Amino acid sequence: MPKNKQTIIAIVGASASGKSLFAQTIYEELLPELGDNNIAIIKEDSYYRSQDHLTIEKRELINYDHPAAFEHELLATHLTQLSQQNSIEVPCYSYTTHTRLPETKTLSPAKVVLVEGILLLEDPQLRALFDIKIFMDIPLDICLLRRIERDMIERERSLTSITQQYMETVRPMYFQYIEPSKAYADIIITQGGKNRMAIEVLKAKIRQLVQ
Repeated sequence: MPKNKQTIIAIVGASASGKSLFAQTIYEELLPELGDNNIAIIKEDSYYRSQDHLTIEKRELINYDHPAAFEHELLATHLTQLSQQNSIEVPCYSYTTHTRLPETKTLSPAKVVLVEGILLLEDPQLRALFDIKIFMDIPLDICLLRRIERDMIERERSLTSITQQYMETVRPMYFQYIEPSKAYADIIITQGGKNRMAIEVLKAKIRQLVQ
């Protein structure tokens, strides 16, 4: 691999499919070994559009599972800048206020960049930037149970609001945008983010790319 060649790996799947756990596990296990000049991670959620111009009530009505909710053009620009060996300022998003925070997080270029999110493969501009495309294929009923547990504990949401959002936007958007994007994946992973064999296979591939 050329000295400055960057590999971008997309990890995609339904909400609560285990994609974040899968990506974070690989990142955390390889970081001490490879260093931050060789591996980095980006969350698509960081690129939710700023909603500062809206009241909190109106922000709560946004369909956050639709492609329009994301500033994918900025993410594409940032991935391109990283490949050109330039640092970027990643937005910080708050699930509490449903908008971006004033601060950003500086991310330096790395040989391998993991990008995880629900709609990464739906966007043609982004899709063209990914060298490896992975889809987490988990039954929706399992995803729903995980989402309920996560949102009630981590985001302090009520069961009513979680199920309402799931039926109105999460489930329909999965079938309209996320599930069809599976056709673009190079690798399909089952069993969720704790699939140890899949984790070890991808870690081995990343080591090979870095060397």
